[in-house]
Amino acid sequence: MSSMERLLMAIENQSPGGQSLLGSIKIAVLPIVKVFTMCSLGLLMASKYVNILPASGRRLLNGLVFSLLLPCLIFSQLGQAVTLEKMLDWWFIPVNVVLSSIVGSIIGFIVASIVRPPYPFFKFTIIHIGIGNIGNVPLVLIGALCRDQNNPFGDSLKCSTDGTAYISFGQWVGAIILYTYVFNMLAPPPEGTFDIDHERLPLKSSTKVDGSTEQAPLLAREEGEEEDNLVVSSASGKSKIKLLLGFLYDKLKLKQILQPPIIASILAMTLGAVPFLKKLIFTPEAPLFFFTDSCMILGEAMIPCILLALGGNLIDGPGSSKLGFRTTAAIVFARLVLVPPVGLGIVTLADKLGFLPADDKMFRFVLLLQHSMPTSVLSGAVANLRGCGREAAAVLFWVHIFAVISMAGWIVLYLSILF
Repeated sequence: MSSMERLLMAIENQSPGGQSLLGSIKIAVLPIVKVFTMCSLGLLMASKYVNILPASGRRLLNGLVFSLLLPCLIFSQLGQAVTLEKMLDWWFIPVNVVLSSIVGSIIGFIVASIVRPPYPFFKFTIIHIGIGNIGNVPLVLIGALCRDQNNPFGDSLKCSTDGTAYISFGQWVGAIILYTYVFNMLAPPPEGTFDIDHERLPLKSSTKVDGSTEQAPLLAREEGEEEDNLVVSSASGKSKIKLLLGFLYDKLKLKQILQPPIIASILAMTLGAVPFLKKLIFTPEAPLFFFTDSCMILGEAMIPCILLALGGNLIDGPGSSKLGFRTTAAIVFARLVLVPPVGLGIVTLADKLGFLPADDKMFRFVLLLQHSMPTSVLSGAVANLRGCGREAAAVLFWVHIFAVISMAGWIVLYLSILF
């Protein structure tokens, strides 16, 4: 028997999970190809030949996703899947999302310190290495995997239900991270825009042209504080409580944190944890299930809408950003090659410490996927809202291109470890 024949037989042989190597590669590559296809259609819609998705339209589409479609998706999926018992059993899923963001950001900081991206994209580099896609791509991936009757996880319906529930339960933490940490890290520089010549570095004293301009806001604030003190001293007890709550609301930036996706997550977990309310809203026979069903219909539009907007941001070409080849290559390499091994170590350690449900391979597979995904598409949407959408689109383009190769390798490795 020739060496080529032996190689072909090895490839076609079934793995312990019942899935051939070629089948595992297909499972890994297919979702990424779907993402790339939808982004390509968005690019076509934004081109001068069609011009249905101009820059203003893409911004409105991103706003629609954040304000309506994503909250509907989280509310419908998480509300149906979660119970109080499951929340207690699944506690490591949100912890894993937080650990993934922390570890990824640390790796991103180290890489950014070495590569030294052009100003003002240092924090941008950290974010696009540290924040992985924990929702969109995993949901598509699980759907494609479980649709195959020969999938290594067994029954297709149970595979899809469990996988979707695990992924949805981690999305509320991702939403909080997105609207707090990512939103602040992607804030424009002091100049107010990311469109800055790379050769011109910001002058530290540029904001201190006149000392009086710095003192004026402080004086105004002190006067305002004195007025507030007078109001508080003369107000009734009820008014004092209102003023105190308003002060805490402003200082803790709750308005920024309590965004629609986070509110939807809180509502879904609260209603899903109470059996009476769950039967009233989330079960198919419930009198209020029409609301949940409507949210499911709207939520299904979230992934294609955000991918169309992402593809439209590539209208100037994936190489038109100001990041440069070195920074872009460093982000792609760190996100796809450096972060997943650390995540594998975290999940393995958690398993040995007994933090994970026993004999639940899908649970472990989802945890591993959370560390192995390309950069979050939603972080690209936030970048678009913050004024650096072109650079984010270029990074996401190349990350998803090379993720076709990296995810195939990581998923084949994970399936061989689990089975």
